Amino acid sequence: MPWNAAGRAAEGRGDGDSVVRDTGWVFNNATGSELTLAEFVNSGEQEVGAYLEFFGFDPTENEQRSLVEIGAGIGRMTAGFTRRFKSVVAADLDAAFLERCRETVARFGAPERLSTSHVADGRTLSLPDASADMVFSYITLQHCERADALALTTEALRVVKPGGHVVLNYRTWIPDDAVLFPAGALVRAMWRIPKVGGWLARQRWSTRLGWQANRLAPRYVFEHLAATGVRLDDAAVWLKSPRRLRGLDGVPVRTFIGVDRSHWWLIARRAS
Repeated sequence: MPWNAAGRAAEGRGDGDSVVRDTGWVFNNATGSELTLAEFVNSGEQEVGAYLEFFGFDPTENEQRSLVEIGAGIGRMTAGFTRRFKSVVAADLDAAFLERCRETVARFGAPERLSTSHVADGRTLSLPDASADMVFSYITLQHCERADALALTTEALRVVKPGGHVVLNYRTWIPDDAVLFPAGALVRAMWRIPKVGGWLARQRWSTRLGWQANRLAPRYVFEHLAATGVRLDDAAVWLKSPRRLRGLDGVPVRTFIGVDRSHWWLIARRAS
């Protein structure tokens, strides 16, 4: 998988700028021989600030909150979270990414507020029940198999405290997926070819096609949570532009131009 290949590259590099040039595009799609870790982190800083502000999370209250970030990667957004929250747990499938994340936060964030958690099986958080005030995930769940993305959604609601917030980003269906989805499935199958697959997974064009492993429309996430007995308060779906969504009776649909057209956000509190 491309994120595993990127993790091996991150593990083998001694310089943060080199890691960003080689693998940073996995996280923010930026390329170039002049990219720096500082620029990479600044792109995350801008998004952290924009999303927290637009979604209505008060900075003063954030200073007293604990946050879990699912899919922290090498710390692009994590550094910004540590400057805003009382404590942050960075969780990721790749242990090499987490090592880089700690280095990134040491340079650009508040390392005394950071701890890390390895998601060894890709679907279970090794964290106590009701242990965080907020669980946040951005451009991560779409890279998981569908069942794993739904399992991590349930895990987010398990880990967050009653009354705490989940802020979770998903990819949904768009017209382009009539071509992109089957092409992605073909590319992922090619990644499993001995010898060639590992090289192919490191090629940007291949990764761009193959890394979007699932599409989850909002109603399927809500149906999954209902089936597992998870109850939400103040749930809302956020999109880039107004759109009619099936199966969301009573759930407000809100818009923010900063949301990608193929993405949507679930923002809700765990019922007390």
